[in-house]
Amino acid sequence: MADPLYELLAPYFDSPSSPRSSPTSNDLVTSKYLNRLTTLPLASLASQEPQSLAQSAHSTLLSIQSLSSRSNAAVIASAEHFSSLEETLPLLAEEANKLQNDIPKLDVSAVSFSATYTRSTENEVLDRRKRALLMERNADRLSDILDLPNLLSSAIASSAAQGASSATSYATALDLYSHIKRLHLLYSDSPLVKSIYAQTESVMQGLTSQLITSLRGQNIKLAAGMRTIGWLRRVAPEFEAVHKLGGSQESLLGYLFLVCRLSTLVNTLSALEPLKQLADQESQTRSRNISSSAMAEKTNGSAYQGGQQSERYLKKYIEIFREQSFAIISMYKSIFPDSTDGSTTAELNLPFKSSALKSSLQKQPTTNASTASPSALATFPSHLAHLLFDELKQYLPNVQDKTSKESLLTQILYCAGSLGRLGGDFSLMVAMLSLEGAEKSGNSEDDDDLAEAGWVDVMKKHRELAGRLEALASGVGAGKGGDRGGSIRNKS
Repeated sequence: MADPLYELLAPYFDSPSSPRSSPTSNDLVTSKYLNRLTTLPLASLASQEPQSLAQSAHSTLLSIQSLSSRSNAAVIASAEHFSSLEETLPLLAEEANKLQNDIPKLDVSAVSFSATYTRSTENEVLDRRKRALLMERNADRLSDILDLPNLLSSAIASSAAQGASSATSYATALDLYSHIKRLHLLYSDSPLVKSIYAQTESVMQGLTSQLITSLRGQNIKLAAGMRTIGWLRRVAPEFEAVHKLGGSQESLLGYLFLVCRLSTLVNTLSALEPLKQLADQESQTRSRNISSSAMAEKTNGSAYQGGQQSERYLKKYIEIFREQSFAIISMYKSIFPDSTDGSTTAELNLPFKSSALKSSLQKQPTTNASTASPSALATFPSHLAHLLFDELKQYLPNVQDKTSKESLLTQILYCAGSLGRLGGDFSLMVAMLSLEGAEKSGNSEDDDDLAEAGWVDVMKKHRELAGRLEALASGVGAGKGGDRGGSIRNKS
């Protein structure tokens, strides 16, 4: 029905006043509307349909106006872009052709890149990248390694501030130093490790000087001395070089220890300088009175009777000397027990006092004196004795009072006995000292005999006192043994 109706209305579609083209019979909207018209009565077509079409046209016009108002900018932009398509599409086609032509080149370049930078072959760029990545992963470790010299300096500064009791700080510093040395051995080719090790060596030189200075401290104890020597063995192993002396071997640390302690002894004795100046004044007074002593005896009946200041000086000197020398040698033997095995008292160049020392020396093998040099421990007591006797030779003649001189000689004998327990007894040299003092004072032969007799009396008193002490000690031991024996007999 729709086709005849379309043919009936077709002449009216070609109106010249209508700007639109004529609809076709196959149009879905046209077919639908024609089918709807066939269902309407004739009265509706004449009265209601024109109004319905007018309303639909008006609503459509409003919708078109609203759409044009909302999409004005988009429509204009679309129109502009559409107008540029005539130029853009040829350019796009041309660039697409170029890309198509360059794809084989890109493929060749990709294959070449893959073959060049593969992990199976060596490449400088990849090596630099690997090193950079490795450094990035180990940045914290590198930072810790770079901080090692600063940590070592802080530990050494802390130990210096705390003094000789800073065992923990010294141990920490030595542990850090051992760790750095181990790194240097493992990575000796690394410039960073070489730089860290060089900085550490300069810091450890300061620690070595600090430890050597601590050996020169006043009143150093055995435990502190052993710790310091142990630290020096770790810090400066070159001091552990063994010096062969005949049948014995001695470390250079032993020489260093004796030199440091000798320096401390000399500095301690230098504190007696005010008393020594007063004793020097008495020496000058005595030397002026020696030439005029005979005339003074004839006219006034008296000669030089001074020496109080010299006595005070020598007493203090001998007291300090006895304590410090015994401490030095006993501490040396405790710290370096191996170096004392081959040394004998014959190397001290001092007279023997007991036959036990002579017999023990005869049992030990002797070496050629022209080829074997004495050990440090063998010559050190002799050097100490010469230091003491230099002062005694200079100031003992100033003491004219017999009681004071005997007191000084007794003090010297106690000092000799103290060193004698360590193999450095010089008591027999005191007799030579008395004779030299008498000769320097310008006395006659009778005075020399009196001086020798005084020395003999002092030796007798000293030996009697020593014998009493020995008998007392042995008596106590024997008494205890006797009591034990008696108790055992009573029980049996």
